[in-house]
Order: sequence, then structure tokens, then C-alpha cells
Amino acid sequence: MQTYSLEQMLGLIKRGEAFSGQLESSGCFIKIEEYLPVVCTAIHAGHTLRNELIKLGQLSAEERYFEEDPYTDEVIASQPITLVGTDSRFEYDLNRPKSLSTYYKSAWLKQVWRKPLSAKQRAISQAKHNDFYLLYEALISKLESLFGMVIVFDLHSYNYKRIDKPVPVFNIGTAQIDMERWAPVVKKFQSELNQITLPNIEVDAKINAIFEGRGYLIAHTNAHFDRTLVLPTEIKKVFMDELTGEVYPIVLDDLKLGLKNAFSATSAYFQRKLNRRSKTRSADMLSSAIEPAVLDIDAALFRLAQKVDTLKYVNPTNLVAERKRFFSAPSRYKPNFRYRQLPIDANEFKYKLYRLPIDNISDPALKQMYSDIVNKLGEQVDLLTSVGQEGFVYNSLRYHGRPDTHAINNAKFLLYAKEIAEVAGEQYDAKTATELMKRQAEQWDMQCKVSLSSSIVARAMVSSMPPQLTVNSHATFAHAEVQRLIQHELGVHMATTLNAKQQPLKVLRLGLPGATYTQEGLAILAELKAGFMAHSRLNTLACRVLAVESMLKEQDFYLTHNYLVDEVGMEPDDAFVTTARVYRGGGFTKDHLYLSGFLQMLQLSSSRSLTNLLVGKTSVQYLDLLDELVQRNWLIAPKFNVTPTANLEENPSLNYLIESLRS
Repeated sequence: MQTYSLEQMLGLIKRGEAFSGQLESSGCFIKIEEYLPVVCTAIHAGHTLRNELIKLGQLSAEERYFEEDPYTDEVIASQPITLVGTDSRFEYDLNRPKSLSTYYKSAWLKQVWRKPLSAKQRAISQAKHNDFYLLYEALISKLESLFGMVIVFDLHSYNYKRIDKPVPVFNIGTAQIDMERWAPVVKKFQSELNQITLPNIEVDAKINAIFEGRGYLIAHTNAHFDRTLVLPTEIKKVFMDELTGEVYPIVLDDLKLGLKNAFSATSAYFQRKLNRRSKTRSADMLSSAIEPAVLDIDAALFRLAQKVDTLKYVNPTNLVAERKRFFSAPSRYKPNFRYRQLPIDANEFKYKLYRLPIDNISDPALKQMYSDIVNKLGEQVDLLTSVGQEGFVYNSLRYHGRPDTHAINNAKFLLYAKEIAEVAGEQYDAKTATELMKRQAEQWDMQCKVSLSSSIVARAMVSSMPPQLTVNSHATFAHAEVQRLIQHELGVHMATTLNAKQQPLKVLRLGLPGATYTQEGLAILAELKAGFMAHSRLNTLACRVLAVESMLKEQDFYLTHNYLVDEVGMEPDDAFVTTARVYRGGGFTKDHLYLSGFLQMLQLSSSRSLTNLLVGKTSVQYLDLLDELVQRNWLIAPKFNVTPTANLEENPSLNYLIESLRS
């Protein structure tokens, strides 16, 4: 950790330079990622005592810890400017005036010192108190000069088990706040706190219910500044066992995320209402500089996982030969698919994966996303190491899930609905279709390869390293299908592949958890919005859902193929492709996601923009975070965004059919 003198810190603040480090003359850590009119303080987070004071102390470390505010520094770590007290409040209390800050004689009926502190000992501690407030004053002065009005969130925590009445999770103290002037901001903050959700805890935010905010930080601010609002806020210690000090990580993580959102939303409101910045968004009140810890973990994760390509190792290498054998004796022959060897040591991979220091990420939403990625990659490696084995279908269910009742009912509804005819247009062989797709890629300025292959199950597919669209050389294509593939494969899958390569965060090349569901849903939505959707196309998606369900029930290639031909009405060749898709690897359940993903993307697109889902291999569960990261300039808005924004489908019957489906 970098250490600075008070003079150095004051100089950096005067020049408006970002920095972070420990104040060498005081127990104070300051972080300024970006100069914004919002400050968060955790002045009672510290636990350190000078050695000479430890010898004089009557209280054990555990007893001191009980009365301090542990984890409040972690709770504010995602904010752009933070001030943290790293010394114990028992040495000097930053929330008391300097002359009173070292006069702890007793704490909650317990004697603090074996004998009174000497004048010299008190002077050393008071000098630290003085330096903290000189630094604080310089910071607030700088921010007021830059922005006008400034907001400070003064965060504390409190023990509640000794209180014999109901107390709130959050308490805002307003005794020293000019409520005629600042009441709307106080109410806004209270409203945001009330929206926080914590596991198994009923959250409430009250004003002056247990503390009234009579501390010195706000008093000092009011005495020196007229344009800064301090919000003294106490958190009930629901995130830990206050008696033992044991932390509850799940509650703490949710608390961090909830407070990040509450701070930024309130700060943005403060800017709009008081600083007259009418277009300020919550994301504008967060740093635009990417955390170094995020970049380090992102790079390490990408190096480790970039070769983990599910389809490469799940697609059979002998598909053409097995297809011929199957049709020679379909009722007697069970395809014996073979697969590429996996060049990954699963144990070594997982060892490195789970050692990544995710906890170093201070932004709670990003920490959660990277934690999700790590867990999903662990499941993906389990999936790949079981290819061709009995356990593959179990691992596929863990990774991709199975179709639920809604998905199955939607599939049956589509197949049982009266056929809506499509004008297919001209027929193309694979080579001609490939040329049409290549021409469109060039028009969209997509630097990628478009080529033929006889070894893929799908009719066309995109791979990312290097960017390539591969077309099945055995397939023939109608004009409308070529247009669908252009929208689907190039307009979404290739676009997100190329957009991901431009991003500072490399995990967007790998794929976020839930990426298949989202990316396939977007790709099918693009087909619809371009005006090339057809009932037959929806039926293909429906057949995939039912094929997955049949595979899970029957576990017999011939029975599933026979079901698709005899009961669903597929052509034998098409039924073989669909059956092979769901039986590859030993039982691949991915295909049920296409239809449900499409329906959710369609529904969501009517209420908000989905543009930022194209920044890479993203997932809809992180859409709010992606929007925020684009606004903060952590991510680059998608360069390739060629999907139509309006629904160009002019077939009322087809529109009615789609609207009748349940998302």
C-alpha cells in the first residue's frame, strides 16, 4: 500500500490528481479514483492501536472489535472517493471533537485504560485526529470548488442485541441536518435504503429511530462548509454475529450491492436537484476508471479459460459416417459418436480457477459476475470432461437446465397450430449460400472468414478464434433461410464476437453465465425483426425443445428420432440432425434454450433497449450492469449493431401466433 505525507496528499488533491494510499501521520486511508461530488466515509472501521496503548489497555482485542465498525470500509469500497479510519476509535474518536477524542475512560461500563493517558500520549493521538480533518477539509474544499454542492455518506454500524426494542436495519440521523434545505435528499436516500433486499432479513430504513446523527464529522462539516450535506447513517450489524465477530458473507455481499445502488442513485438525484445537472445518471456518480483488480483477474481468467470451447469438443467428429450407418438400419443401430480429445487437466484447471482472488474486486456487482463466471466455468469443465460418458447428461442439466412445463407447452402449441405458409423463394446450394453470407459480411465491414465444412451438426455456426462463420456443405437453403442465417449468425453471433474483441474486459469473449439463452434469443429475435421469421422456423425450435425432453425420458437415439418423424412430423433427415444435436456428447440439453430465450428477448425488447447485450457474449441477467459499465466507459458501446430496431414482420397470423406464446 502506498504511503503519503499529509503535504503530499494535500498537493495531489489541490492538483486534482487521482490516488489512493495511507496517510503516514494518521490512521487514515483515502482513495480518489475520480473527482466527483460524492464522498463516503467509514471513520470507525479501524482496529489498530499503538503498541504503548495496547499495553495500557484494559479491553481485549475482541472487546474493542465489538464496539468498532468492522466491514464498513468494505461496504463503501465501490465508491469513487472513500475516507477510512484505520486506527481504533479507542485511540482517538474521529466522531468527537479533538479535545474529547482521547477521553474514553469507560466504554459501556467497561474500564478502557489501566491508568489515564499522559498528555504526550493524548497529543500524539490528537495530532492524528487533526491531520485527518485537515485532509478532509482539503478534499471537501476541492470538490465544492469543482462542483458546487457535495454529498457525504458517513457510514457506521451498531450492535442491536442489547437493545430491547425493534430497531431498523438502517438509521439516518438528522439532528444536525437543515431539513428545510436538505429534506428531499434525505427522503430519497431513505427510499433507496428501503429498496435494498437482504437474505432472510426484513429491511427498513428509519430517521432518528435509534441514533440522531450528533457526531463530530457532520458538526465539523457544518462549521466549515455551507454547500456540503452529510448523511450520518448507521447499519444494524445484521451482516455479522456482533458477539463473536463472525461475518455472514452472503448478507455482506448483498449489503454492498444494495448500498452501492443507494449511494449512486441518491448522489445522482442530489446532482439533478441541487447542482442543476439534469441529465445525471446513477452510473455518472461512479468511477470511469476500471479497477486494477478487475483487469488483473479478467486477464488471468481469460488466459486460463480461452481454450474451453464446449461445441468444439461436443460436436462428433464422425457425424457423416454415423448418419449413413443409422439410415442403413435405423431401428437396430445406435450411433457411436466420437469426439476430439480434451487438452485440459480438470483438477489443475479448477485449482487455478478457484484460486483467482475474486474478493479483491471492490465493486459488488462485478465481484458477483466474476464469481458466477468462475462457478460456471467449473461446471463447464465437468461437462467437457464427461463427454461421451454416462455422467454427461447430468452435467448438461447442471449447465443448461431442462425444458420446463411452459417451454414444452409452447412447443406443442406451435406444432399443433395450423401451418402458416411461407414463400421460401429461390433455392441455393451450400456454396451459393456461403457466397451470399460472405458478401453481407463484407458490406457490414466484418473482418471474418466464411467457409464450408462437412463436419458440423448445425446448418451454420460461428466460432470465435479466429472469427469464422462455417456453413454445412451438405445442406441446401431457401432464400428466406439464408436471410435468417445472415441475421442470426452474422447479425448477432459474429457481431458479438467482434464487439467482444474490442472490450477491455476479456471475459466477454468467453461468455457470461446464461450467454447461450440470451445470445440465441437475440439471434432469433433478429430474424423476426428483419422480417424473415416463419412458422416453420419456430417449429424447428419447438422440435428441439421436444427432442430434449424425449432424450431425457427415452435415452434412446432411435426412439427420439422415431418420435420426431412419426408424432411431430419431421422429415427423416431433419429429424436425424435434431436428434444428433440433443444426443451429442451423451445428452446435450442446450437446444431447449432457443425458444424460451427468444420469447424473453421479445418481451423485454418492448420495454427497454437490448443494445448493450451486443457488447460481447453477454447474458440478460447482467443487463443492468452492462448498461452501467457502458455508461461508465468500462465497456465500449457495440460497434457492430446491425439488427433492425423495429419489427418488420408483416404477417398478422404469424405475429398472433408468437404473441400467444408464454414467456
